[in-house]
Amino acid sequence: MRAFRAAGPADAAALLHLVDGLADFEHLPRPDAAARARFARDLAASPPLFHALLCEEEGVPVGYAIWFSTYSTFLAQPSLYLEDIFVLPEYWGEGIGRAFMVELCARALAAGYGRLEWQVLGWNRHAIDFYLALGAQQQTEWLPYRLDRPRMERLAAGAGTPESRT
Repeated sequence: MRAFRAAGPADAAALLHLVDGLADFEHLPRPDAAARARFARDLAASPPLFHALLCEEEGVPVGYAIWFSTYSTFLAQPSLYLEDIFVLPEYWGEGIGRAFMVELCARALAAGYGRLEWQVLGWNRHAIDFYLALGAQQQTEWLPYRLDRPRMERLAAGAGTPESRT
């Protein structure tokens, strides 16, 4: 039997197992011990730093979604930002991803959110096709940028590039 439920602090190990699966799929390093400890801490924080939804098949975790709130100044409404959605590949095609998206939309609407946003790796054609089939619109006018921790530290210390000081 399939069940979807909110994940809590007791689910940290199960969620991290699935995060490992996502890392493997995306050819990224798995979270190290310190990151795993922060993840478990942040899952238990009050108020929570993120929300998690877990899908279990016969009691075995097979997928998860993690999200948090952002805010749109132009809509003057919060947005649901989907950080991760992952279903173990052996469960693809069973409607789990769609069920996650339906649940996230319902939660966003109930909370008065104006939109749901996420990012997709450009090479992940399976995910792109899935989202397009749901009616999602690919955004082309906004480009994602990121400052990782070392770059934030350099910039905060005043050691950014000359172009960043203009």
